[in-house]
Amino acid sequence: MLSKSRFLAGLQCPLSLWYLCFKPELATPVSPFQQALFDTGREVGLLATRRFESGVLIAEDYLHHQEAVRKTHSAMADEDIKALFEPAFLEDDIRIRVDVLERAERSKWNLIEVKSTASVKEIHKFDVAVQYRVLRDAGLDIARVYLMHLNNQYVYGGTELNLKGLFTLFDLTAQARSLQNEIDRKLKALKTMLGKAQPPDIAPSKHCTSPYLCRFWEHCTREMSENWVMNLHGITHKKIDQLEAAGVTTIDEIPETFPLTQIQERQKQCIDFACDYISDKLASQLLDVEYPLHFLDFETVAPALPHYARTRPFHTIPFQWSDHILGKDGTLDHHEYLCMEDKDPQAEFAQTLLSTLGETGTIFIWAPYERRIITELSESFPNLNLELNALLPRLNDLNAIIRKNYYHRNFKGSFSLKAVLPALVPDMDYAALEIQEGATASLEYLRFLNAKTPAAEKENIKSNLMTYCGFDTLAMVRIREALLKRVNKK
Repeated sequence: MLSKSRFLAGLQCPLSLWYLCFKPELATPVSPFQQALFDTGREVGLLATRRFESGVLIAEDYLHHQEAVRKTHSAMADEDIKALFEPAFLEDDIRIRVDVLERAERSKWNLIEVKSTASVKEIHKFDVAVQYRVLRDAGLDIARVYLMHLNNQYVYGGTELNLKGLFTLFDLTAQARSLQNEIDRKLKALKTMLGKAQPPDIAPSKHCTSPYLCRFWEHCTREMSENWVMNLHGITHKKIDQLEAAGVTTIDEIPETFPLTQIQERQKQCIDFACDYISDKLASQLLDVEYPLHFLDFETVAPALPHYARTRPFHTIPFQWSDHILGKDGTLDHHEYLCMEDKDPQAEFAQTLLSTLGETGTIFIWAPYERRIITELSESFPNLNLELNALLPRLNDLNAIIRKNYYHRNFKGSFSLKAVLPALVPDMDYAALEIQEGATASLEYLRFLNAKTPAAEKENIKSNLMTYCGFDTLAMVRIREALLKRVNKK
């Protein structure tokens, strides 16, 4: 039996659907970050139901689908009920739960799918289309099909959420109807596939990560070479298909005549000749600085639902910074900030940041993220506009310098800090940290703010957050040192 989520998984990759049905134990466990996304989706969905009056919830869980179907039909027969939340349907061995089924005029219904996103995505069209197909088969006359998503232009006033402003309704009726023939073909193909004893022969490729990272990615790629062509920097669907058609699976097998970007060519050369790529401009890029040198990193949260006045859905809110300061004499100092209260930290963040950075010195960052946050802060706080904008010319993107001037074969096609650091500074290891990436830092900070979190646990989270953010900026210090040593050996 198919569900909506299984159909969408099969739409991305039939092998993923086969594993979900017959080998679910092969899936990578849901991460805390993914679980937080699911929890946010449920919270947004529950909030959306308050937009509808005289509604009723079909509360039976997925293990009691038949009972949920029975209660759905009973509720639909009661004309005093104007909306159903989580109504259940089962047609042609496909079961669905609709977020909102709204009673329309003349015995018609509106199908409303709620998403905790700020826009309509391509996958959402197939999401509502398969629901439309099941409802049509169940004999419902569907007037309109809507996607209800968050309006990221809505500004929270600070007291009670204005649900009409918070949510946007996007009409997908035409798309849902036009996709019906394709939905029927896909369903038929997926059911045929599931009727076979063996899984489909599908090699991992770009489709595994779009629109979502498949939960069987680790299983399917467990035996891939570290020089697998998918690790080629910026590889496109088209190039992957061309290489697969030519029987090429590893980067060293790519023919010299195959068109590659400049970075891809460097990556291949470093693998072929077991060497590093160092440009003649690397030294000048690293040494064209003004002391003291600042190595800066921010941590932020972007909650789907606005929590502080004058913020919007998915408003990026910086709550922590770390600054390692390298003097011309080689001394290294460290300053840091972490907002300890459940309040909008942006003004305090900006003021303390200006204090640590002063008026002189090159500021190394990793990618343009910090530049974006500083720019947004300058727009939000006119009284600090001049001082914050004065920081921008001092920013120097260490990641961009490396992209243009250096490559190590152990980067494996990635220029993330967590890929570059172990290649250049093997004795620094994120694996030893309790928090190892920014998404986890955001989740842990929200736990830190939660009044229900015990005091001892809050102290532990605080320590872990400071350790992680400080590790990022120290990593940049050590990476620059390692690069300068390699330049001197050249």
